Amino acid sequence: MAKIRHLAIKTPNPQRLADFYESAFEFEVVLRSESGAVYLTDGYLTLALLKCRPEDSPPGINHFGIAVEDADAACRKLVELGLPQPTVRPSNRPYAELRAMDPDGNLFDLSQHGYDEEQYLPEREAARKKEKVG
Repeated sequence: MAKIRHLAIKTPNPQRLADFYESAFEFEVVLRSESGAVYLTDGYLTLALLKCRPEDSPPGINHFGIAVEDADAACRKLVELGLPQPTVRPSNRPYAELRAMDPDGNLFDLSQHGYDEEQYLPEREAARKKEKVG
């Protein structure tokens, strides 16, 4: 079974929100990115606090992430269900391979490796080629 592993929230001030979740619930910071984003965890789910950009809609839920055992199989299933082919995440996104959407247009990431390791696009492509050969 696939697992929901992260939730991303847009905010004008990621650090302020991180301070709140650390104080109120003892969440631990696992990553701070150069963009100003702060990633916290409760030990199971990662909460990604992303800085709002001027072109963004108001602060709030941006997307969620699903950990899957086989991203290719998940993509095939989504297409079979009549949804668009998930798109490859930019190479500067090391924690999720693909971006997809549900029938209502809600965005979600698909990842085989999650936040356990940084894996950039070239590494993902090399691993995928190795899996197909092996």
